[in-house]
Amino acid sequence: MRHTVRQSSFKHLAQRILMAIGEAKSELSVELIGDARIRRLNRKYRKQDRATDVLAFPIREAIMPQGKCPTTNMLGDVVISVPTAVRQAQEVGRSIDVELATLLIHGVLHLCGYDHERSPREAVRMSRRERKVLEVISPVPQLIRSSPQRQRKVC
Repeated sequence: MRHTVRQSSFKHLAQRILMAIGEAKSELSVELIGDARIRRLNRKYRKQDRATDVLAFPIREAIMPQGKCPTTNMLGDVVISVPTAVRQAQEVGRSIDVELATLLIHGVLHLCGYDHERSPREAVRMSRRERKVLEVISPVPQLIRSSPQRQRKVC
């Protein structure tokens, strides 16, 4: 199955997420990539040699206090693996669009200082915030158009 991202819908979703967390004037960069590339990034920056669903790169290297975004308008970069998002959506029985929205929310919260790896308590706080933001931005627009891949003729 081939998945095509509706860029205008994705951009609008990102703006809605920023509004929902009180960062309407902020900006971020979002890149949707494949498993091989996210695995390389994960290995390089997190020393984990495996594909992951989302990575976040804050514009500031210093860890921000939870819930506090940098004073600059640019928050940072969020990188999402579309193939991993597709698999995860299928595993939990939800749409690819909702999974991508959830991953984008997760990445944006990391840019704002949330860190579920810091402690179990922080993980719960971040998870609650993700759910609240998802509720605020729902319904999630159609972000992906799926179509069967063409079979190549082999002679």
